[in-house]
Amino acid sequence: MTISLTRRVLLGASASLALLGTSAMAQDKIQLRLSSVSSETDQRSVAMTEVFGPAVSDFASFEPHWNGTLFGQGTELEAIASGDLEMSITSAQELATFFPEWSIFAAGYVLQDAEHQVAVFNDALMDPFKKTVEDELGVRLLAPMYLGRRQVNLRQSRAELDVKTPDDLSGVNLRMPGSDAWQFLGRALGANPTPMAFTEVYTALQTGAVDGQDNPLPTVVDAKFYEVTKQIALTSHLVDWNFIALSSEVYNSMTPEQQEAVTAAAVAAADSGRAAQLAKEEELVAFLQDKGLDVYEPDVAAFRSHVQEAYLGSEFAASWPEGTLEAINALGK
Repeated sequence: MTISLTRRVLLGASASLALLGTSAMAQDKIQLRLSSVSSETDQRSVAMTEVFGPAVSDFASFEPHWNGTLFGQGTELEAIASGDLEMSITSAQELATFFPEWSIFAAGYVLQDAEHQVAVFNDALMDPFKKTVEDELGVRLLAPMYLGRRQVNLRQSRAELDVKTPDDLSGVNLRMPGSDAWQFLGRALGANPTPMAFTEVYTALQTGAVDGQDNPLPTVVDAKFYEVTKQIALTSHLVDWNFIALSSEVYNSMTPEQQEAVTAAAVAAADSGRAAQLAKEEELVAFLQDKGLDVYEPDVAAFRSHVQEAYLGSEFAASWPEGTLEAINALGK
């Protein structure tokens, strides 16, 4: 009886120690909470959940929070800086609100395609930009994520309006977002930019209140703009991107092996999301053509030259470090 009781006590103690050991191991894992306004089905979200999370699971607990449920849009970087958040997916536009020189990476025709984005991010020209973000915000940028290319979508048929150069958009009322930066880009494209809430665009295209709008192809399809337009000129005037951002404090607390692993996981997730988004864009070209739209590529070189010249003569370029635009262009096609 005494032996049996002793065994039960010992077994119970062993089980408790095992449970405490498991709990301690779980607590030893690095907490990586990510806050993003993206939905769960967004290609970036899928890549982070299915690629990044499993790749770091040996040493980190990855906890994504989508749809802005943890921190609101525009507050994530400050949350990382204050130590209240570990990760986010940030944009060049958001970084430019802290550091004006970052506006170069949100300007029209600076980035040419998804491959160019990767080349620019990995080039030495980005080092001082990344360093400023890390030194002043405590945010380390791990990898670039591809968002897509904005195109010009018009209600006129190509027989009525064949867009080859910026001159062909003269007098075209093109709905674009209402900020000064977006309106400037519209004028630089050669159009007459018209600010309008996104929810009003479908009806405006239907009635002719505007001649067209600019957005990536997934947006054209999701908003069903193909029902009230007849053509898409693949101007690719803004190749938009995001960055996987990690707290520098958290990164510096990792071992060299963990730092290498978290960076490799971010790159792998970015690569996966990029491939999925590019494939989706290709599929949508065929979809839109099947819907009767004329989808074609104008003289992109003429557009790029015209838009970059407009930027260089504007206040937007005042904060751009000398020679940076030329260095970015040299990495392109």
